[in-house]
Amino acid sequence: MKDRARRAEEEWERERPDINASVMALAGRLLEATHLLERDWIFPLAAQFELHQGEFDVIATLRRSGNPYSLTPTELHEGLMLSSGAMTSRLDRLERKGLIERSPAPNDRRSILVKLTPAGLALIDRILPLHVANEQQALATLTSKEQKLLNELLVKLVAGLHKKPSSDG
Repeated sequence: MKDRARRAEEEWERERPDINASVMALAGRLLEATHLLERDWIFPLAAQFELHQGEFDVIATLRRSGNPYSLTPTELHEGLMLSSGAMTSRLDRLERKGLIERSPAPNDRRSILVKLTPAGLALIDRILPLHVANEQQALATLTSKEQKLLNELLVKLVAGLHKKPSSDG
C-alpha cells in the first residue's frame, strides 16, 4: 500500500523545507480516508438499493426524526447541509420512487412536509443494519479504543473547522 501523503510530505520537505509539510500530509490522509470510505464502502451499498448516497441520507434523516418521519424541506437541507436546490432534486427523485411524499404543512400553509411513505420506511429499516455493519467492517482496522479516540479527535476537529477562518492568514 502506497502512502501517497508521506511521499508528498517528503517531496515538500525536500523542495520547501521552510513549510510544515506534516500538516499537509495529515489533511491529505483525512481527504483520502473520506474518499475511500465513500467510494468503496458507503456509495456501493446505497447503489445496491438503487439509491444515490444523497437519497439514502434524506430517508435516513427522515427515519431518525421519529414518528411520523416527516420534516420540512428547510429542516432537511439544514440537517444535511445542502442547498435548497440540491434538496429539491433529491426529493423529486425520492418522490418518483415512491419513498417519500410531500404534503402541505398543517401549521403553515406556505410550507410543506416531507414524509417517508410506508415503502420508504420499510426500505430504510432494511438498509440501516447493513449500513451499520458495513461501516463497522470499514473501520475494523482500528480497535474499539482507537475508534473512540479518533471519534473524539474528529469531534474536536470538526468543531474547530466550523469556526470562521481568520482573514489574516
